Amino acid sequence: QVQLVESGGGLVQAGGSLRLSCVASGRTFSTYAMAWFRQAPGREREFVSAINWSGGTIYYADSVKGRFTISRDNGKNTVFLQMNSLKVEDTAVYYCATKYGAPVLDDVTYRYWGQGTQVTVSS
Repeated sequence: QVQLVESGGGLVQAGGSLRLSCVASGRTFSTYAMAWFRQAPGREREFVSAINWSGGTIYYADSVKGRFTISRDNGKNTVFLQMNSLKVEDTAVYYCATKYGAPVLDDVTYRYWGQGTQVTVSS
């Protein structure tokens, strides 16, 4: 069993920045792929970014490429999402997820999920 707890969400003006954190516990964090997804009201959950166990493989959605940066600290069992140049359309609940093995872009194979953290970007 793996538990994930996200933090760092909040209200920010367009153009601002936020840094999300997700702390994992319960299993060997360093062997798991980590990912961030988001879900806006009335929309399906969508992929944001993913990182493999070593940080050597990283994926981003086209909508966030160049603005968001994912990273991880295996010593602290934590994955981060640095979000810069935020846009109103980035407003959503952001979820951390994890799976054993390689990271993928779909949400079906991610077994463990956090409770989510709200990010609201105002114009």
